[in-house]
Amino acid sequence: MATHTERIVTGLRSDWTFKEKNSSDDWLETAQFPTNIHLDLIKHNKIPDPFFEKNELLVGWVAEKHWTYRTVFPSPANALKAGKTHILAFDGLDTYATVFLNGKEILKSDNMFISHRIDVSSHLSSDGGQNELLIHFEPALERAKQIRDAHPEHFWQCWNGDSARLAVRKAQYHFGWDWGGVYITCGPWRDIRLEEYSARLSDLVASTALTDDNKQATVTVKAHVDSPTDAGIAKAAKVILSLVSDSDVAVESTATIEAEGFSTAIFTIDSPDLWWPHGYGEQKLYTVTAKLVGPDGNVVDTISKRTGIRRAEVVQEKDKHGKSFYFRINGVDIYCGGSDWIPADNFTPRVTEEKYRHWLELMVHGNQTMIRVWGGGIFEEDVFYDLCDELGILVWQDFLFGCGNYPAFPEILESVKIESRQNVIRLRHHPSIVIYAGNNEDYQLQESYGLTYDYEDKNPDNWLKTDFPARYIYEKILPEIVAEDGNGVFYHPGSPWGDGKKTSDKTVGDMHQWNVWHGTQEKYQIFEHLGGRFNSEFGMEGFPHIQTIDSFLSPGSSERYQQSSTVDFHNKADGHERRIATYLVENFRTVEDFEGFIHLSQLVQSEALAYGYRGWRRQWGDSRRCGGALVWQLDDCWPGISWAIVDYYLRKKPAYYTIARALRSLGVGIQREHWDWSVTHARPLPKTKWETWITSSKLQAMKVKLEVRFISIATGKDVATPLVAESIDVVANGTTDKVFTGEIDNVSTEPHVLSATLWVDGKVVARDVDWPQPLKYHSFGGRGLKVKFDLPDRAPEGKKRDAQGKITITVEKPLKGLVWEERTGVRVSDSAIDVVPGEEVVVDVFGLLKGEQELSWRFLGM
Repeated sequence: MATHTERIVTGLRSDWTFKEKNSSDDWLETAQFPTNIHLDLIKHNKIPDPFFEKNELLVGWVAEKHWTYRTVFPSPANALKAGKTHILAFDGLDTYATVFLNGKEILKSDNMFISHRIDVSSHLSSDGGQNELLIHFEPALERAKQIRDAHPEHFWQCWNGDSARLAVRKAQYHFGWDWGGVYITCGPWRDIRLEEYSARLSDLVASTALTDDNKQATVTVKAHVDSPTDAGIAKAAKVILSLVSDSDVAVESTATIEAEGFSTAIFTIDSPDLWWPHGYGEQKLYTVTAKLVGPDGNVVDTISKRTGIRRAEVVQEKDKHGKSFYFRINGVDIYCGGSDWIPADNFTPRVTEEKYRHWLELMVHGNQTMIRVWGGGIFEEDVFYDLCDELGILVWQDFLFGCGNYPAFPEILESVKIESRQNVIRLRHHPSIVIYAGNNEDYQLQESYGLTYDYEDKNPDNWLKTDFPARYIYEKILPEIVAEDGNGVFYHPGSPWGDGKKTSDKTVGDMHQWNVWHGTQEKYQIFEHLGGRFNSEFGMEGFPHIQTIDSFLSPGSSERYQQSSTVDFHNKADGHERRIATYLVENFRTVEDFEGFIHLSQLVQSEALAYGYRGWRRQWGDSRRCGGALVWQLDDCWPGISWAIVDYYLRKKPAYYTIARALRSLGVGIQREHWDWSVTHARPLPKTKWETWITSSKLQAMKVKLEVRFISIATGKDVATPLVAESIDVVANGTTDKVFTGEIDNVSTEPHVLSATLWVDGKVVARDVDWPQPLKYHSFGGRGLKVKFDLPDRAPEGKKRDAQGKITITVEKPLKGLVWEERTGVRVSDSAIDVVPGEEVVVDVFGLLKGEQELSWRFLGM
C-alpha cells in the first residue's frame, strides 16, 4: 500500500518582476505580492502618485498597455513521482490574463473574481529544477469595447463609467464612479501558490439548525475529499470531523468517505454558544476541522474554518404599512443602522489586515450594526468577513453588478455562474453574512430607460429575449446558487427591489432614497417622510478633513480653496458645486475661508443624516415601519470629496458621530414639525408643534428620567418652565413615542432650542437638541464656551493610543456643532456636539498626554 504524505502548500509570493510586454525594458521588482500594475509602477517612479493633484490624467496610459509578470520557482523534490498531483492555484487574476509555465500556455482567464486550479504535474521541471511562470495581461477596457462593439443588438446603458464595463467581469468602480477616479488596473491581485498532494480536503461546510428557543443546535459538517491520482484512497481512508467552541468544548466524529468523496457528521449541541450582532450578545465562534487520514494512518490533509451558530431571518409580513423588511437574529428583531461599503482603495492589494480592522472597528465604535458590501466593488478579502464575524457586524453582500443593463450572452452567463458559486462557497461559513442581493440599482436603471420587465412573466427563457436580459441572472442563476450553496442565507433580487414593484415604493422591500442630494433635492429636514421599509442607501456630501485635502495639494498651492480646479477634480459627483451650494445656502450663512467652508459642508452632512437616522430609528417602534438605514457611504477609495462619513485616511467626519448618537442602544429624540421657509418666504408659522420620543434596542423594559428645556438662542435663558418626567417606562426594542408634546408660539416667544436629556440611575445617557430651522436665521456669536482638558501624565506601557483623558465643555448660550480637529493617533468619544447652558458635557479623549498640543475645535458661528 502506498504511503500518503501530507499536502504541501508553497506560496509563490517572492521574486516577482514585471515589465511592459514585448518591450526591451529590464524586468523590475514588484512593489509587493499580491499586487497590481499601478502599485508596481509607483514603486519605480514610472508614474506619479495617482491620487495627487490631477495625476489621474497622467496615468491613464497604464490601462492601454499590455503587461507581463514573471517569477521563477523550484520544483519540489520527487516532483515527477507517480501518485502526486501538483496544482498551481490562482486566487485572482485581474482581468484578461494568459498564463504560461515553462513556455507552455496553461490558462486563459477573463474574470477578475474567479479562482483557478491548474494541474501542472506534467509541466514542471525535474526534481529541484527551476520553473518560469509568466502571466500576460491585456488592456481590459480595450477588450470590453471589442465585446460591446460586436453586440450592437444589446442596449448598452449604465450610470458611471464607460458602458463597455458591462461586458467585462471586473470591479466596476475601476472604470470611474461619482466618488472615485478612473484607474483600470491589472495584475495578480490575489495569491498564487503551488500545492502538492495525493489527496486533499477540497471543501468543508457546517450547516446549522437552531431550535426556536435557542437551546439546542444541530450542526451538520460535511467535508469533500479530492484524490485525483489515487481513487483507491477513498475506500480505505477516513475523515475526522471536529467542532470546538471558543470555550474549548470539543466534539469529534470519525466519518467514512461516501459516494463522490463526501464525508458527513452531525453534531447535536445543547445550550450552544450563540453568535450575536454586537450590542445584543457575544460573538461566540466554533472552529470546524476536518482531518483526512490515509490508509497507512498518516494525516494527509487538514482544513479548518471558523463559523458561528445563529439563526438569521429576513421578516417580510403584511402589516398596516405594506410589507415589512427587517432582520431577526436568533429570534430577536434587530434594527440595522449602518453603512454601505466600497473598496477601501482603488488599488486593493495594499489594504492591509490592520487597515480592515481599523475600518470595521469604526462600525462598532459608531454603534453601527450592518455593513452592505456594494455591488460595484469586489467580493471582499477573507479577513474582512473574519473581522465581521469577530466584531459582530451583520453583512449585506451584493453580487457584483451595479448601475447598468448587463448583457446575458451564453459565455457571460457561464462566467457569472462560476464566479458567483465560487464566492458563495468561499463565504458560506461566515455567520455575519445574512443577505445576498442580486445587484445594485439595475432595476432602477431598467425603470429609468423603460426596459422590459413583466413581473408576472415567470418564464426565464422569455427574459433572455427582452432588452433587460440580466433579469435571468438576478432571478434565476443567482437565487439557484444561493439556494444550493448559500448555507441558508436569504436572497434578494436586487437593491433596491420589492416584489416587482417600483423601486421607489415605500411599502415593500428596500429603497435607495436619493431625493435629498440627487433627484428632487428635497429639504433634508423631511428625510423621515421620504423613507421606506428598509433604507439601504441615502446620503449627503461633506468635505473631508483639511489634512486630507492637503495630502493631494502641493505645499503653498494656489488651489487651496473650495472652488479650485484641483479640489473640484477630487469630487466626481455630477453637479456637486450646485448641490453643495444649494444645501449650504438654504441652511447656513456662507463663509469664505476654506477651513470654515469645510466645517459648514460637514455640518450640512451631519445635520442631514441626523434627520434621516433619527426619524427612521423612531419608526422602528411603529410596527417595524423602518427596518434599517444604511448611509452611503462609510469609506472612500482615495482622498476625495464624497458622501463618505470617514475619509480615505480614516479621519472621521462629524456625521460619523451624529450617526453614532442616533444609534445608541438608548436614545432620545426631540423635534418640531417642519416648516418650509423658502416656500413661505420666511414667514413663520404662528404656532409649531413639537414631540419627544425615546428609542431602545435593549431587550428589557426599563425606567428613565427625561427633561425637556426651552432655551433662548440669544440669551441662554430658559424661556419656559422645563418639563420633567422622573420615571418613564421605556418599551424594550422599540420606541416610547410622544413622551412630551407641545406647541411653540412663534409670535410671542423668541427663537429658542428644545433640549431633551435622558438619565438612567442618575447618569446622563443621551441628549438631543432641536434648533429652529434654518440655522442661517440665527446669530451664534458670544457663546461663552469653556473647554477644559484633563489629561494623563503618561500612557500605559507601549499603548499611547489607550491613554485616556477627558474634555469638559460648558457654555453660556446654546452652541451648535462643536467639532474637534482630530489628528493621527488621537481620537475622541464624541464630536459635532450641541451644548446648552446649565449642562456639563464630558468627552473622552484617547492618545493625548499632558503637555502635548491640545486639540483645537470649531463651532458654528465661531
